[in-house]
Amino acid sequence: MQRPVVSIQYCSQCQWLLRSAWLAQELLSTFSTDLGEVRLIPGTGGVFQIDVDGYVVWERKADCGFPEAKVLKQRIRDKINPNLDLGHSDL
Repeated sequence: MQRPVVSIQYCSQCQWLLRSAWLAQELLSTFSTDLGEVRLIPGTGGVFQIDVDGYVVWERKADCGFPEAKVLKQRIRDKINPNLDLGHSDL
């Protein structure tokens, strides 16, 4: 079975690489072998979008800002494995 791929597209003009890398690290730490990979994709024009296998789980403009790690983990969990216990991130 192929594991899900998370893509984080960020605006390089806005200097959002560090934020994107931190979220990628949080996701890899939380989901470890449940994810196939986490991709960082540089973009422009204020883009900040996170998707799982093409399904958008966060979009900066539509969701009014940047995700808290807890909320992002819950959205990704709900997409890849709704029964997964996230421990403190579920509280």
